[in-house]
Amino acid sequence: MSAHIELSEEVAAALDDARPVVALETTIVAHGFPEPHGVAVGRAMEDAVRDAGATPATVGVLGGRIRIGLGKDELQRFNSSARKVGPRDLAACAIAGDLGATTVGGVLAVARSVGIRFLGTGGIGGVHRGYPNPPDVSADLVALVTSPVLVACSGAKSLLDIPATAEHLETLGIPVLGFRTDTMPLFYEASGGPPVTQRVEDADTAARVAAAHWLLGACGLLLTNPPPESVDVGDLIEEAVAEAARQRISGQAVTPFVLATLHERSGGRTREVNRSLAIANARLAGEVAVAFAAL
Repeated sequence: MSAHIELSEEVAAALDDARPVVALETTIVAHGFPEPHGVAVGRAMEDAVRDAGATPATVGVLGGRIRIGLGKDELQRFNSSARKVGPRDLAACAIAGDLGATTVGGVLAVARSVGIRFLGTGGIGGVHRGYPNPPDVSADLVALVTSPVLVACSGAKSLLDIPATAEHLETLGIPVLGFRTDTMPLFYEASGGPPVTQRVEDADTAARVAAAHWLLGACGLLLTNPPPESVDVGDLIEEAVAEAARQRISGQAVTPFVLATLHERSGGRTREVNRSLAIANARLAGEVAVAFAAL
């Protein structure tokens, strides 16, 4: 697998020097926003990581290689034509020479292989509504079990079954920290989710919890960060999920469809909240990475 991984000079130097590095996904760029907003969000997330004092490592499959650290022109290529690439797809996508936009799970697998400990994203995947019919559970959850990575996020994507996702996280032994919150954020909404494992007030405490957790085992953990702006779009989500079912949209196609529908029917409000929380989470991941490097 390592023969198919290529690190940018910047990321390689940071890892060699044990400086803080934050991994970022490309699915949020290619499928999380309508063009050209996704690329702008990806660049803003990278800037937020740099502002925090860490090195961004955006991950995508490009030119037959799994690339860790993308240039501006390379990031521009990640649009809706890109494959969504989870852990199972990385090798096949690279060998096929396809353009692959990594999911959280895909990035976790790559981060594990090169020793990156921090990831910033909007929201993780989880248990889909209606489970076990269909029996749809995101590979993000399984990837967290095998990847010693802290993921800064605003909880799980709100189109999912959040209580069931929280139960799966508990079963898998994945801690859910709340950054200045006692409940798991509901992506677009700051409160109302299940209780978190532990509330933390600052990046230094989150870094110390992560360090202690990794001494006890190898799995990842979540640092959930409420969105800077909270909006109630529960009814719109119900409509979008129902519409996806009517159109027989399933699997990896559900999330992009629901997000696009929400952006359209909310008049762009969900897009702006999604953008702001993704950038805030990238910055938080950077802050925790910096704090961890100082331990």
